[in-house]
This record gives sequence, structure tokens and C-alpha cells, in this order.
Amino acid sequence: MSSLHPAPGAPAQNDSSAVGIDAQQLALLWQLAARARSAASEATLGFTIVNETLSLVPYRQAAWWRGTAPGSVAAVSGLPQSDPNAPYVQWLGGLCRAVARDAQAGVDAPPVSQPRAFNAASLQTNAPAIAEEWDAWWPEHGLWLPLLDRQGRSPGGLLFARDAAWTQTDLALLSELGQVWAHAFEAFGPRPSLLERARTVLRPGHQQRRMLMVLAVLCLIPIRLSVLAPAEVTAQDPFVVRAPMDGVIDRLYVQPNQPVQPGTPLLGLEATTLQSRYALARKDYEAAQEEYRQTSQLAVTEDRNRLDMAERKGKLDQSAVQLDYTAAQLARVNVNATRAGVAVFADPNEWTGKAVAVGERILLLADPAHVELTAYVPVADNVDVQPGQTIVLYPKSSPFATYEARIDTVSYRAEPTPEGVLAYRVKASFNDTTASTQPPLGAMGSARVHGDWVPLIYYVLRRPLTFARQWLDW
Repeated sequence: MSSLHPAPGAPAQNDSSAVGIDAQQLALLWQLAARARSAASEATLGFTIVNETLSLVPYRQAAWWRGTAPGSVAAVSGLPQSDPNAPYVQWLGGLCRAVARDAQAGVDAPPVSQPRAFNAASLQTNAPAIAEEWDAWWPEHGLWLPLLDRQGRSPGGLLFARDAAWTQTDLALLSELGQVWAHAFEAFGPRPSLLERARTVLRPGHQQRRMLMVLAVLCLIPIRLSVLAPAEVTAQDPFVVRAPMDGVIDRLYVQPNQPVQPGTPLLGLEATTLQSRYALARKDYEAAQEEYRQTSQLAVTEDRNRLDMAERKGKLDQSAVQLDYTAAQLARVNVNATRAGVAVFADPNEWTGKAVAVGERILLLADPAHVELTAYVPVADNVDVQPGQTIVLYPKSSPFATYEARIDTVSYRAEPTPEGVLAYRVKASFNDTTASTQPPLGAMGSARVHGDWVPLIYYVLRRPLTFARQWLDW
């Protein structure tokens, strides 16, 4: 395929003669460049180029050819919008493809970014059908101005035609405008995708090797496995206050987080039923006592009353046992504190009037100076937590404070948390046992559990590999 050669009579494009550009042409050049930079869209830019360039370089017809495959005529001078089915537009499309193809294949042609003058004779070899219809559509002299962006890609080109030959001044002005237009079209072009950017970075060469070396070094950087888990500060060895018997809680005498001393009343059960039972048992005991007294007096004079005296004695003993038992139950209605501490429970209104069973936990008595950390490590984020590892608490109430602790125990099986997440319960003791430096009882936050040191690539791919093994069964 032969190259696109200059039209006969056209000036040589490598001519070194001086180019005469006056001040008016420079002003028009600046004005057209400003209009190109201020264009709001690609269509507006194309319309401006093919119509307003006439004020700087005379021509009869102009067209903008969009170079995106397979290529199309996007704007024609004198028309607000080009019709791709019009015969003239179809002929222009064939002309643009032929000219662009010959320009890229040319060997003796000037640089690809420079404008090229041509005529019908230049197309006789490669595009004879286009050359035959030249006279029907175009004047004698044509000019092809390719556009190249900063990456060397071509967003298209511009065609100009007129009766007079193209001068060096025309070529110089259009060459300068071509760089401005290419830069303006680049702003409306599609952005390179991530894949294209990756291909550019990984293109064979020194840059690719450097990137691969840096990536390999980053993958081998040691990093410590860690996991964030919800945690709270709980009491260490608290005293559990349980319901002494079956009944209904009448009231709680303490408030949440209230300090108490030994003997302080904590709660009371409803005593109406027990008081009735105690009164009834007392009446039975008094009646049995009176019957036994009368029978014992009669037994002194009559022998047959001695047998009744033994029976009355048994009834009296039974009534005494029932009275003592009811009195003991009535004495246990009120529960007092057996040790000093802080009452730990949620809301007293939740317990008032609630029926409880014997042994049911109601509240805790905790020592604020003896606290521990309880964390819940989700199953999905478990990093093989073992006793002796370090765990750091970040309380929500104090964003600048941290507390280190050492893991004491880890539950052997996961249990659902109040949020419905399966997690392992972790108990840890704080390293600093001073009461003033420990977090307050009930503080909540996030705990970071540290595991082993692993390469960065393992840290990043640990979760994806886990899911991949589950799905692929390997």
C-alpha cells in the first residue's frame, strides 16, 4: 500500500522558508483556542471547529471524523447535525478512512501529527472509488489534519477542502490548532479503565520489573494477625444474690451501681401469704398445746387418758415444726447484703412484681477494685486465640485511653451473643491491678486480640481463601 503523498503543486511540508503570521491571525488563533477550551461537550467542540475555523484559514468545506472504531463523520461544516445515511456523509467517511490509512502507512510522509495536503490523484491507487467521485463533492485541494493526544492515540482527524493550494502559513496555523483541539477532545474521551492502567504499569520493561519487585517485597512484609471484638469490663468473682425461695419480688431497696455494706437490705419478697401461713401455724400450735395440757392433767386420774396424751404430744410436736418452718421462711423474705460491694443489675422496675424461683439470680455484688475484661470473638474472625496472649481494650467512653490485659480463659465452644452472633467468650485480667488505672466497671468498647506474625499476603487473602475452600470443597 503506497503512502499518502502531497498533492501536485502543494508546497513541500518540510520547507524551511519563513512563515508569515500577522498579529490579526495570532489573535484569531488565540480566540479559536479559547473557544475550544470552553466547549461544553464533544458535539459543541466539533461544530465549533468545522464552522468557526473559517475566520482564520479560508476553506469551502470541513468535516470532523471521529476515530473511534470503526470511525464516523461526527460534524460537517454548514450543517447543524450530520446524517450518517446521507450520500455526502458516506463519501466523506470513506475518504477519511482512506486518508487516515494511507497517512499511517506512509514512509516518506511527514510526522503523523502534521497536516497533509492531498487531492484526487493521491487516492487513485488506494481508493479509486473515492477519487472518481471527488469532483462531484469537493474542490481541488484537500487537507488532512490528524489529532493525537498525549498518549499518542488518535481521537480522529479533520478534513478541509478549498479551491486554492494550501500555504505554509495555513499549515502552521492548523498544526497549532490541531494540538489545541486534540487536547480539548481528550477531555471528553473515555477514561482508561483499571485494566488498561494495569497494562500500562505492567508493560514489559524496567518499570514492570520494579513494580513486581516492590509488590513481592510488600507481600512478604510481616504483619501481626489481629481481630476486633466487642468487649466490656465485668466484675471479677462477684457475689451472686439469688432468690431464697419461690415467690414474688415486692421491691428492691437498692439502685443500680449503689455501694452497699454488709447487712444492707437488698430486696424483699411478697410476705402476705407467708404471714397468713405463720398466723395459721401459730393458732394450730396453740390449740395443740392446749389439748396436750388438758390431756396430761386428765391422765393423772384416769389411765385411759394416758394413751391420748401420747397422741396429743405428737400433734403438738408437728405443730411446733410447722410453726418453726413458717417462721424461718418468713425471716428469709428480706435479703440483706453479706459483703460490701456495688449492686449490679439493670432496672429495679423490671424486677418489681416478678415471680422468681428459688435459686434464680437477681443481682450481683461486685467489687469495683477487682474487674476483668470479657470479650466476644466472632467465629468468622477467630485467629486461634490462646490463653496468655495480649488483648487491648479501647473503651468507647474514653477514645484516648487503652488498657492491656492478658487472656486467662477461652470458651471451648461458641455461643450466640445478645446480637445473635456466634462468638467465643474470652476472659482476661488487666496487667495493671491498681484500682485508679483500671477501667470502670461496666465500661464497654472494642478489644483487639493479637495473634501470630504472618506475611501481608496471607493477612489479605486469609478470608477470601476461607470462603474459596468452603465453596470449592478443597
